[in-house]
Amino acid sequence: MRVILAAGALFSVIVFSSCLKSNDNNNPGTPASGLMAFNLSPDKPAIGIALSGSNLTNTALGYTNYTGGYLNIYSGSRTVQAYDAGSGNAFTASDYNFEQNKYYSLFIAGKDSTYRNIIVNDQLDSLPSASGKAYIRYINAVPDSSRPLVTVSDKAGSVISENADFASVSGFIEINTGDANIAINNNNDIQATRTITLEERKVYTILFSGIPGSTDTTQSVQIKYIENGTLDADSTAQQGVSAVSPRSVKTN
Repeated sequence: MRVILAAGALFSVIVFSSCLKSNDNNNPGTPASGLMAFNLSPDKPAIGIALSGSNLTNTALGYTNYTGGYLNIYSGSRTVQAYDAGSGNAFTASDYNFEQNKYYSLFIAGKDSTYRNIIVNDQLDSLPSASGKAYIRYINAVPDSSRPLVTVSDKAGSVISENADFASVSGFIEINTGDANIAINNNNDIQATRTITLEERKVYTILFSGIPGSTDTTQSVQIKYIENGTLDADSTAQQGVSAVSPRSVKTN
């Protein structure tokens, strides 16, 4: 299946194949994977991300910012670190095996000296394309959130209704196009809702982030989203993956 993806802000159109160059090397023929990274730690205003000591981007990621799309990286086992952009001190570290020609998301989450790397295989190549349908998933990056209820509904009713642990990432779920209502609620200090409009064959990630009960509008619990990419109309095509212009985190 062909998937048109949002490209990284610093990089031009790329095509994933067995001979793809990766962003942290210049050797054609080197196995490569795709990685999209997010800063969802509300008390980390500027972070860098390194893979086996090599910076993923040339600029720091602010809170709720991300790489703008999937960046091509070396495949294989990599040490993933997030570090403070000012001091250079790493505050997360984990190892992960990135498979060739697969697409991954890295979410940096947590607060108050407790942080983690959340890495998931996005499995975009397993999503069948269908007329009138999109795909949606979520990450609960709200620290100390005590399993709030996450709901996502379309014109036919709920497609997601479940209590979500902190750092949980759902799989992509098929949903009708048009307006989707999204909410996160623990009947206490986490209550946020919004409506977004989903387009046909597009793939979306919902970002729940912020600090429960915060009165600071920049750090209160909020709902944002990004477009991971667009499924090709021909779901049987096996032509690789191409990239298009970068997308921004949607705030309103």
